[in-house]
Amino acid sequence: MFLIYFRDKQPQRVMDELEVWEDLSNIPADPPDMREKCAGCKRPAMVCWCIALPPKRLTPRSRVILLQHPAEEKRCLRTAPMLQLGLAPDKCLIYKGKKFPQPRHEDLENILNQPNTILLYPSKTALDIRHMENDTDNYNLVLIDGTWPQAKAIYTSSPILHRIKQVKLLTRTTSSYVIRTQPTEGCLSTLETAAVALSQLEKDPIYTEQLIQPLHTLCKYQLENGAVTHQSKEFLLKTKMYPKLIGKRLSRLLKSTNDDNPTNV
Repeated sequence: MFLIYFRDKQPQRVMDELEVWEDLSNIPADPPDMREKCAGCKRPAMVCWCIALPPKRLTPRSRVILLQHPAEEKRCLRTAPMLQLGLAPDKCLIYKGKKFPQPRHEDLENILNQPNTILLYPSKTALDIRHMENDTDNYNLVLIDGTWPQAKAIYTSSPILHRIKQVKLLTRTTSSYVIRTQPTEGCLSTLETAAVALSQLEKDPIYTEQLIQPLHTLCKYQLENGAVTHQSKEFLLKTKMYPKLIGKRLSRLLKSTNDDNPTNV
């Protein structure tokens, strides 16, 4: 096709057209990102929240294991990086996927099979994390990082998670993640859930006090630049302000919600 197209053209014209096509082929598919980015959080420097990280990365006895749905990584306002940068490097491990463990998840199967591993998941058999027997002070605290449907799908497709001791958070804490709509009043972001759980496991409020500060900084900046405060779907439904019909999943979730409702994982 190439030779047929050019056979009736003058050599110089052919060369000129080839140069044009070569120039076009070198244009990147996406426009270059001209904004300076923070080396830590990878966000544009002007909206970096690293200044609000703990003065020194925290080193709890326990460590957090995040099983992250791939869709979470695409969110620009996610909280997992805040947790990862707030804790010492070996105290927050992140594995990505829709099913766990997989061959690419180095050492994860070994971690999930350890007797000191606990899964934060609000099942009917889950224990209140505050009332666990102190058979160890060093836990592998596993959290599923995703929306409720994503978390349920990961749990369902990962049989190894069903064998792990399950715990839940019972708290009246209200989420500080006010720029994102939560399903119910008791739902917390991944960062907040991990911070509260670590404070309870370590019996030290420093994890709740310091780890959540970057989230406050992020929300403050967003609100100052046009974002609005989001109420939970539960609140909007109770006040008859929710703009559309709800699905069966959310309806069941709201019906099971009470004053002691476990937080979002």
